[in-house]
Amino acid sequence: MTKLLVVDDEKNIRKLYESELKREGYDVTSVESAEEALDQIERETPDLVVLDIRLDGMDGIDCLRTIMEKRRDLPVILNSAYSTYKQDFASWMADAYVVKSADLTELKDKIKEVLTARGKE
Repeated sequence: MTKLLVVDDEKNIRKLYESELKREGYDVTSVESAEEALDQIERETPDLVVLDIRLDGMDGIDCLRTIMEKRRDLPVILNSAYSTYKQDFASWMADAYVVKSADLTELKDKIKEVLTARGKE
């Protein structure tokens, strides 16, 4: 089963994503901080990370940099309510960028697309 790691500081978002993505057949783990995400990746590497940008403590861009330094092969989708981060050069390291929405269709499609491109689905 394909393992996803969802990183978001908003509990309601984590619960929604967990529910929706589990319904799609994924094994989903969610955490609320970049630090927890990096710990989780060390313990049990997921197949893909869905990463919020605005987090307490280390932000998602710094987390993405750390992931790329340690695990360049790990696909990451940045998921933010703010489209302005698309212009940040550092965000280009991610496999995709999805603006948050109540409709998770775009995120689900992007997850499938990235996993397929990486040969993981």
